[in-house]
Amino acid sequence: MNAQNLPGQRGDHGEVIGTRRGMFGASGGGDTSGYGGLVRSVRMPGATRRPYGGWFDEVADELEGALDEQGLIPENVIEKTVVDRGELTFHIEREYLPAVAKTLRDDPALRFELCTGVSGVHFPEDKGRELHAVYHLRSITHNRLIRLEVSAPDADPHVPSLVGVYPTNDWHEREAYDFFGLIFDGHPALTRIMMPDDWQGFPQRKDYPLGGIPVEYKGAQIPAPDQRRSYT
Repeated sequence: MNAQNLPGQRGDHGEVIGTRRGMFGASGGGDTSGYGGLVRSVRMPGATRRPYGGWFDEVADELEGALDEQGLIPENVIEKTVVDRGELTFHIEREYLPAVAKTLRDDPALRFELCTGVSGVHFPEDKGRELHAVYHLRSITHNRLIRLEVSAPDADPHVPSLVGVYPTNDWHEREAYDFFGLIFDGHPALTRIMMPDDWQGFPQRKDYPLGGIPVEYKGAQIPAPDQRRSYT
């Protein structure tokens, strides 16, 4: 198979963090689709070089200038800027996240007044930064949409809370904590929002077992996938 015909290819740019075999990385499922032999690299998109295009450069310039006025070195705050699939994402060092969010909210030339939530992502292969938090920011004033992304290692899953900057993040951060185990420092009440309070583990991590988990509060158990009843 020609490498250029493989789905989801990003070219040679970016950082390879692993290799995926078969469709969705699954194996041992008796695949008959022909995708079982698929082998492709898992890449994190690399930094984009200027010019970014359109209003992306204007936002990047204004953000870097505003950080510089606060005595912050933009290169220390912004790990990389990525333009991918028509979206602008600033990868931020986690300790600077509240300062960047406040700048994006308050600067008249930026005015990203609304954070529509935070999404947790788990990349087990991305060693030292397995957990990612992605924030979606919208400027109602300028009709623009950008993203902020921070990462944290499994061994230290702490990210500063943005509830003080964007109060609507309250429940979104609780959900990311509940399902991914991200700990948002400074959150006013970081408790589970979906799972029972005494639930062990974080169900949306990639290494969370599929089935076979005792559901003690219902007196039942979910059978593992290979032990479930087949109807075929």
